[in-house]
Amino acid sequence: MKLILLGAPGAGKGTQAEIISEKYNIPTISTGNIIRAALKEGTEMGIRAKAYTERGELVPDEVVIGIIKERLALDDCKEGFILDGFPRTIPQAQALDNMGIAVDAALSIEVADSEIVKRMSGRRVCASCGASYHTEFKKPEREGICNLCGGELVIRKDDEAETVKNRLKVYHEQTEPLKSYYKAQGKLLEVEGQDKVSDTTALVLGALSEI
Repeated sequence: MKLILLGAPGAGKGTQAEIISEKYNIPTISTGNIIRAALKEGTEMGIRAKAYTERGELVPDEVVIGIIKERLALDDCKEGFILDGFPRTIPQAQALDNMGIAVDAALSIEVADSEIVKRMSGRRVCASCGASYHTEFKKPEREGICNLCGGELVIRKDDEAETVKNRLKVYHEQTEPLKSYYKAQGKLLEVEGQDKVSDTTALVLGALSEI
């Protein structure tokens, strides 16, 4: 199965990707992770990407696509893969098609903006060990203190309400149009994200079983 995961930041794509990966025994290709790996390993595309990241610039599409192409050529992708975080724009999706990489489906996890702001702005991370908590869904035993190491729990800049709203705006402008792109190809699957992860998983696996 060759799958693209779509959905706003905080919709739960990463969690569902892990579950799908385990069930179908296919790797999750997270753009952020593979760019970091390419930088670390010093691949040809990694070296090109490094020049941009060191200047604090976004890595351009052609380099990101080159890194994805390198990753998809590895043996563990022969039976399929899950793309999480790519494509983000229609030009990236077209580039993927032009590379001859045909996907079976694009699965979009739908969650209302207001729910995403609530989910993400409630996240807390331990400044010492990185363990994550939530003010509603995963409270620490002592407020503001990590259960594991006693470190202070902080809000990451990415999770501040204003930052989340800006990220949602970018998602709606740049990434959401991909739903129409893949719908036109007859490849779009949509699932309503639920409060409980297990309920979302049941809907996701149900949708995938119809491919």
